[in-house]
Amino acid sequence: MKPGLSLQLGQHLALTPQLRQAIRLLALSTLELKGELTDAVETNPLLEFDESGGEAQAEPAAEEPAVSAAEEPTVSAAEEPVVEAPSDSEGSATSDVETDYQSDDSWSLSGTAGSGSGSGNDSDGESAESRMSEDEDLCAHLLWQLHLTPLSERDQAIGAALIESLDQDGYWRVDAESLIESLAPELTAEVDEIEALRHRIQRFDPIGVASRDLSDCLDVQLSESPQSDEIQLARTLVQDHLAELARGEQALARLATSMHKSAEQLAEALSLIRALDPKPGAAFTTETPEYVVPDAVVVRRQGQWQVRLNHELMPRLRINSTYANMVRSVSRDDASYLRGRLQEARWLIRSLEQRDDTVLKVAQAIVLRQGGFLERGAEAMKPMVMREIAEDVGVHESTVSRVTTRKYLHTPRGTYEFKHFFSSHVATKDGGEASSTAIQAMIKRLVEEEPCVKPLSDSKISAMLKEKGILVARRTVAKYREALRIPPSHERQRPA
Repeated sequence: MKPGLSLQLGQHLALTPQLRQAIRLLALSTLELKGELTDAVETNPLLEFDESGGEAQAEPAAEEPAVSAAEEPTVSAAEEPVVEAPSDSEGSATSDVETDYQSDDSWSLSGTAGSGSGSGNDSDGESAESRMSEDEDLCAHLLWQLHLTPLSERDQAIGAALIESLDQDGYWRVDAESLIESLAPELTAEVDEIEALRHRIQRFDPIGVASRDLSDCLDVQLSESPQSDEIQLARTLVQDHLAELARGEQALARLATSMHKSAEQLAEALSLIRALDPKPGAAFTTETPEYVVPDAVVVRRQGQWQVRLNHELMPRLRINSTYANMVRSVSRDDASYLRGRLQEARWLIRSLEQRDDTVLKVAQAIVLRQGGFLERGAEAMKPMVMREIAEDVGVHESTVSRVTTRKYLHTPRGTYEFKHFFSSHVATKDGGEASSTAIQAMIKRLVEEEPCVKPLSDSKISAMLKEKGILVARRTVAKYREALRIPPSHERQRPA
């Protein structure tokens, strides 16, 4: 073989820096985009935030996102959220009904504030109630009580190490041997010493912390109540029969018979147990909730659903006219630098325009296909895949995937991630399709309406859905039920 030259023609796709930037911005969430724009303004003197709130950019080359006035109706401040937290998968029942904030108080705190050794005032006159009102974690709250307890310096050190090894629910799930190893070689401790201190810390506020398991935690809380026959029966239940309490009405009836107790006595003991706190440390969780900012807002105007971008919470950029006008009056080197920065600024503004335009079009296509959900709720959700939205908008499916990731749509039914509106389908008797999201909503409604004495089994739910024309197998119902965190029928059984 001899060396030679040959000419070949071919095509390949090259991503320009502008295209790479547009793709990267498209995948960012609203909060991440804010940070990206802040960094860009700090590093590029040709960019500045537009504080005027006007519709036009200061530099002619930087236009606003391509949204017509018809596509962007004015929304009053009362209609648009400042910061929205994502709601659950079902939303509210109707668009004009206020959200009903109800909490499940079946496991409410049973007088933990002010109980235990931390209920009194300390030397500075600071009460436990005032300390709990601050952002104080469980460890600090328990260490404060430990320091007020008359203990030797050795016991204080062991107790502090034990408290620091508790999990966020207040349980002590560490082996005593592991704690002993962590204290060595500075301190040599025995298992009996650690257990003695653990039992003492269990009486701290909140009562039940440092317990080994749920049975231990509930038993400690019951031991602090005035002793009676009902309390003693409740303690026997949590000590020896805790697993049987969750197996339904039939298991409870057998348990009452084996313990020679009446159904009324067992029910009264169960009510005492349900009033306890299974996670005493959860009230001190200091995790900051993660908020989301809706990228688009859907409102109803003259009987039609209309979508607009949420520009109020997104900083707007413009070209700094002072630096832009300096290009012709500075030296060649400075002019070259300013031209480069000006080009970068224009690319960024155009990329933001493209991002806004794509997000708006995808949101409009979703609302157009899911109008039934906005009108009637989750049971009217239609099956939809990204390929369909990509065809409607005229973009690649990967672009739709980027747009729908960590982007949120604020609707009268709540704030949802764009991906929430996509779901697989299940066949119906008439040859149509039903959304898996809609089927889950139906299952949830059937469980909510079921008789508490005789809950619906997965087979029964499957049969009821078939009567409505939806062909769902029993194992599919079980899968959807588990996804909704609904326990099986034998665990949902309750006395009338």
